[in-house]
Amino acid sequence: MAIKQLTVFVENKQGTVVSVTDTLSRHNINLRALSIAETPDFGILRLIVNDEETAEKILAEEGYLIKVTDVVGVKIGDAPGKLSAALAVLHENCINMEYLYAFMARTEKHAYVVIRVEDNGAAEAALTAAGFKLITEADINKL
Repeated sequence: MAIKQLTVFVENKQGTVVSVTDTLSRHNINLRALSIAETPDFGILRLIVNDEETAEKILAEEGYLIKVTDVVGVKIGDAPGKLSAALAVLHENCINMEYLYAFMARTEKHAYVVIRVEDNGAAEAALTAAGFKLITEADINKL
């Protein structure tokens, strides 16, 4: 049930991210979540989009270096302590989290969180067993 994340490696210079977002916009690709990490020379732009296959194809044609990664999406209550509860489930099940970020859109009573872990299947099973609802590609397409 993992969702697809695009990782785009970009130069760390003015205008690079807007170039990526403009390219996606021109092709009617909608951003659902994003994260940017940087070093002095390059940036790592992580994206969840409404049409991963098209976005990957378009960005590759534009010359961007792209990697597609399966990540876990989890729906958490939009209240203090709910994120901590989800992360505690991973910790209690000895599942290492590499990074996380939140969706740009949120529902009326929930927030969507993207989590990169070492073992998606184990994380999905543990979170589901603890009562969390996982996010699917279909959920992303509805946002």
